[in-house]
Amino acid sequence: MASQNTQLHFQDSLPLMANKLGGDGLIDEFCNGFNLLMDSSKGVITFESLKRNSSLFGLQDLSDEDLKNMIVEGDFDGDGALSQLEFCVLMFRLSPELMDGSKLWLEQMFQQEIKDFF
Repeated sequence: MASQNTQLHFQDSLPLMANKLGGDGLIDEFCNGFNLLMDSSKGVITFESLKRNSSLFGLQDLSDEDLKNMIVEGDFDGDGALSQLEFCVLMFRLSPELMDGSKLWLEQMFQQEIKDFF
């Protein structure tokens, strides 16, 4: 009997949000999401705060291992938690289309800066 592929499919809605909200609006939404998930006494997202608040984002069915991996994936400074900046970077990294768009926006910004400089 052949095994079936039970891979979870992720629908990337961040590009739609970016188009609707604009760059500043999307960052505001990331900040709102961070505030909902963070441990208010520590000012960062910990495994415990992520687990406690995961249902707010439809993540309640994720295993403890999956939640821990989310923290590890975004934790650049190795403190075992996500700062607001780490959370925002992780959200961009989870969206390949948004990452491609942000590269384009960055290139356009640099081109404008060069024009303004000269």
